[in-house]
Amino acid sequence: MNLVQILETLKSSEEFYANVTAWRTIPAREAKYADFPESLDKRLREVLIKRGIKQLYSHQASAFEAVENGESIVVVTPTASGKTLCYNLPVLNEILKNPEVRALYLFPTKALSQDQLKELHELITLLGEDIKTYTYDGDTPQTARKVIRSAGHIVVTNPDMLHTGILPHHTKWVKLFENLKFVIIDEVHHYRGVFGSHVANVMRRLKRICKFYGSNPQFICASATIANPEELASKLIGTDVKLIDNNGAPSGTKEFIFYNPPVVNRELGIRRSNILEVKKIATHFLKNKIQTIVFTRSRLKTEILVSYLKKLCKDTGQNLNSIRGYRGGYLPKERRQIEAGLRSGEVLGVVSTNALELGIDIGQLEVCIMAGYPGSVASTWQQAGRAGRRSGTSAAILVASSSPLDQYVITHPEYFFSHPTEHGLINPNNLVILLSHIKCAAFELPFVDGEVFGVETTQEILEYLAEEKILRHVGGRWYWMSDSYPADDISLRSASPDNFVIIDITEPDHKVIGEMDRFSVPTMLHKDAIYIHESQQYHVDRLDWDEQKAYVRAVDVDYYTDANLAVDIKVLDEFEKEKVCGGNKSHGEVLVTAKATMFKKIKFYTHENVGYGDIHLPEQQMHTTAYWMCINPALAASFSKEELQSGLLGLSNLLVNVAPIYLMCDPRDIKVVAQIRSPFTNAPTLYLYDNYPGGVGFSEKLYAVHKKLLETAYELVNNCECEQGCPSCVGPVNEVGEHGKINTLKLLKGVYVSGSESQT
Repeated sequence: MNLVQILETLKSSEEFYANVTAWRTIPAREAKYADFPESLDKRLREVLIKRGIKQLYSHQASAFEAVENGESIVVVTPTASGKTLCYNLPVLNEILKNPEVRALYLFPTKALSQDQLKELHELITLLGEDIKTYTYDGDTPQTARKVIRSAGHIVVTNPDMLHTGILPHHTKWVKLFENLKFVIIDEVHHYRGVFGSHVANVMRRLKRICKFYGSNPQFICASATIANPEELASKLIGTDVKLIDNNGAPSGTKEFIFYNPPVVNRELGIRRSNILEVKKIATHFLKNKIQTIVFTRSRLKTEILVSYLKKLCKDTGQNLNSIRGYRGGYLPKERRQIEAGLRSGEVLGVVSTNALELGIDIGQLEVCIMAGYPGSVASTWQQAGRAGRRSGTSAAILVASSSPLDQYVITHPEYFFSHPTEHGLINPNNLVILLSHIKCAAFELPFVDGEVFGVETTQEILEYLAEEKILRHVGGRWYWMSDSYPADDISLRSASPDNFVIIDITEPDHKVIGEMDRFSVPTMLHKDAIYIHESQQYHVDRLDWDEQKAYVRAVDVDYYTDANLAVDIKVLDEFEKEKVCGGNKSHGEVLVTAKATMFKKIKFYTHENVGYGDIHLPEQQMHTTAYWMCINPALAASFSKEELQSGLLGLSNLLVNVAPIYLMCDPRDIKVVAQIRSPFTNAPTLYLYDNYPGGVGFSEKLYAVHKKLLETAYELVNNCECEQGCPSCVGPVNEVGEHGKINTLKLLKGVYVSGSESQT
């Protein structure tokens, strides 16, 4: 059967269709074309015609024209709409006119860099011109690096390599920085939260070095659809950008299906595992040789699904290598083989984490199945766009998990289909992150008196670093004087530079297998924890807190560990406060104190508790930002102490799960603390805080969407079919108590619908 026939079969299947909450047909879209710009070099024109491109899409022509006019731009169009030409054409056109011109291409991952380099090489080969294009990353041989630094017209790299391998060594890159005309930043929507805040500071350092060498590059950014592309791109590069969003690319018909696994225990609100449902759905397509991609939310789920689908191949006599996994931790050579297999059709099904969400060319897949909501509207469209990239009918199927976030989205399809994509949030002036990059910038070039690096208080920060003997102030300049090399100690992927290394001691030749931020270590790397890496389990034999090292040994056990964290919160500064229904809302600066107390051993699959142990580690402190909601004492007085505690716990479980709907962040980026009597407000209070030192802007956004947040929470718990509370709403009964759902609803009515009994 072909795809259309399989979809018709599923639609007519009562067993399948009974669980479908939405089935939308997104019609095919015709292409909108524009003529080649007059200023496009004749040689480039001929190459495009050789490749079968006789006209540009409307957005490609608009991008070319804006760049020709000297503007920095951000191009925002869906997956597979030809964004690559939006930057390759103006860059190659300028190099053909002036061979001294240089360009720097930045991609968030090495895999994407390699993929885009291939596309660029094809164009340059057809041109027959001597335009030298190189990848410069951690895999680049030392012998090639000198040639790239002196001769590369186009240098393709990633922000991490720019941060540690290029900017600190700018004196070796004089040719690049003196002639840098273009900086390309692809997948801009990926640069949000901590990573985006770091990269914005890397851009400040880049522009500072360019100014020193006399260049002032234009920025060409490309992004998937998000709510604030201009704002995000401008904050990222520190320059105004022109938005190009007149998408002219065609697309085929897409069938978009929302599927909610059936309830297997109505009283407890437990649904059938979405992994098992995904396996069953994927089987329909794979046994009919329909090329399919499955996205999961974790490495572990990826490996489990690959095992299930390979068994299916074995049972049906198909080649086991026609099903592959794809995630972080695979060797680059293995990933390239899988990508090539997808393009050639040898790989029939691939199960991936969001590693394949980015625009790596993986050919023309027909079906995308998402095992769980990807976390944002933007990511969902991005993953769905990996199928049906060129023409013809394709299908995207979202299979929900039991989490409150998944259940809200799957039961409110109109939210997804009519809701604009989320805002990408960054905070480049987060003090922890900013301080790290001011150190790096001072190492690269001395600061001069009065120089501003992002904030007007730069001078005060420089004075602090001088007091700490890191900088020296002489003759109106601030010089680096420490022996250390600052960029090496700063990871762009975490706010804190204070990471622990994980050392595998299974074999005599010990090796580092990973690292972890200081704040996660007490719950994940304490003595006797089970640490999972690349689906291999490791027992933590010893944690050396002072040396920041965890020594682990490979084991094969049938349980994992989960630690309890006792968290306290203290308000340091209240930035804003407003009276709202049922109390007050505020946001400000807080001090979070956390101490891991004990851990449980939990059996795989059954989730039984099979043991526990104590954790003896020092408490940790983190300055961050929080949004908090204080409950009116009159409302609190309508509850007994037990009811109020139950309602607060249920509401905290709800809010921390629905917050990512408005934040375009991972649920782990936000944490919650409920206090039945807060020392600061002297009343019951819920605190939602940014789980990063200094905060990255999430709490401020939550303060702004307070009413929407409560509305979503009320709707979710009110419409849940469970009786007393469940993982899909307020949390399991053993956590929130027998009347957890009732208490949470009563509390929500007080703070959201002002005690109205009209909605039940």
